[in-house]
Amino acid sequence: MSSHQTHEENDTSYWDRLHGFIRTSKGGWVIGEAIYNQGFSMMEELVGKASFFQVLVLNATGRLPKRRLADWLEAYFICLSWPDARIWCNQIGSLAGTMGATPVAAVTAGILAADSRMYGPGTAVAATDFIALALAKKEEGMTAAGIVEEHRQRFGSPPKIAGFARPVARGDERVFAMEQVTTALQFTRGEHMNLAYEIEEVLANTYDERMNIAGYRSAFLSDQGFTSQEVYRILSTAVHSGVIACYAEAADLPRESFFPLRCNDIDYRGPGPRPFPRSPRGTHE
Repeated sequence: MSSHQTHEENDTSYWDRLHGFIRTSKGGWVIGEAIYNQGFSMMEELVGKASFFQVLVLNATGRLPKRRLADWLEAYFICLSWPDARIWCNQIGSLAGTMGATPVAAVTAGILAADSRMYGPGTAVAATDFIALALAKKEEGMTAAGIVEEHRQRFGSPPKIAGFARPVARGDERVFAMEQVTTALQFTRGEHMNLAYEIEEVLANTYDERMNIAGYRSAFLSDQGFTSQEVYRILSTAVHSGVIACYAEAADLPRESFFPLRCNDIDYRGPGPRPFPRSPRGTHE
């Protein structure tokens, strides 16, 4: 190891400059003056003037979006949060409710359960990065069919493309609902969305797969200028409404009444009963 490398590894000047201080560009409370949020006075310029979803995007990205984009995101959050206790994250809420946990604990655990690469907010990075990379390839001359074929060669057949498959059902009713919202709010299709529909057509004709809500969302938000990490941050709590619905139902019923099991419901296949040695009185093992 060279002395130059050793010096770089031991250089703590960056952290030394931060030591003892909290430095932020987000904002803060200036006592007696105002609460600032990235250049806005929250009480004077945001409260009662901006929507919750506008402020959510501001906090996640540093940019205050137009109201119609915030309204689009609010509709999308509704699409992603169903009061169905069979859904993984919602079941966590129901279990928390039936065991008497607090609503905050239930929602927090449900959100964590949804942080998955298979569904929920966790799909944001893969789906958004895919459509961005696909558009770059299209701009270099590759067709939608070529993009799908390249994916198939790399990852197998049928191609499992983030945003363009659904394990339980074909198609996605949420895409149709959000298409109506997009039209009502007078958004026009951008380059990412046009390509997403082209890829969907190839997949539908060849593999009977359709675009899912993650694919639609990622294409739409990419056209609005968001990066994959910004999308992930915006959507981080998207499932909480469904979780709290399932929690509330279970919490309002007698304890441990959600999906109760009998001992004979369990198909135990381990070792059979065996004697448990008892220690003589007064000794410890």
